[in-house]
Amino acid sequence: MITIHIIAAGAARAAEWYATVLGAEEKSRITLPDGRLIHVELLFGSSVVMLADEFPEHEALSPATTGHTSAVLYLQVSDVDAAWNRAIEGGASVLRPLADTFWGEREGQIVDPFGHRWGLSQHVRDVPLAEMSRAAAEVFGGGAG
Repeated sequence: MITIHIIAAGAARAAEWYATVLGAEEKSRITLPDGRLIHVELLFGSSVVMLADEFPEHEALSPATTGHTSAVLYLQVSDVDAAWNRAIEGGASVLRPLADTFWGEREGQIVDPFGHRWGLSQHVRDVPLAEMSRAAAEVFGGGAG
């Protein structure tokens, strides 16, 4: 099992946003004497995401500080349009618009108010591998495999 641990400038606000907008359930929280959160356990369905404030003294910096993130967190939901609208209304910005994809998902990417990239998706249809390979070659170039 792999558990992702993300850093946010303002982890308490981030935890609230993830609960309100993306449906996360907070399982536990540890607050240090200086008020920073070192541990917030969030449950997204059966997936755990750990969240903490920035700790520059340990090189734990958020995308808001570094200006980039190197990962996309994908959240599969039963109603992606509703989740998408909540995210946008909650302050997320659109990175890739919500659309039906050749791999069988209705999917789009946002950047949350804390700088993390999220792919919101809903399974629409099963796509045979050969069809997916042909479509990928058309979209991204190269020959079909």
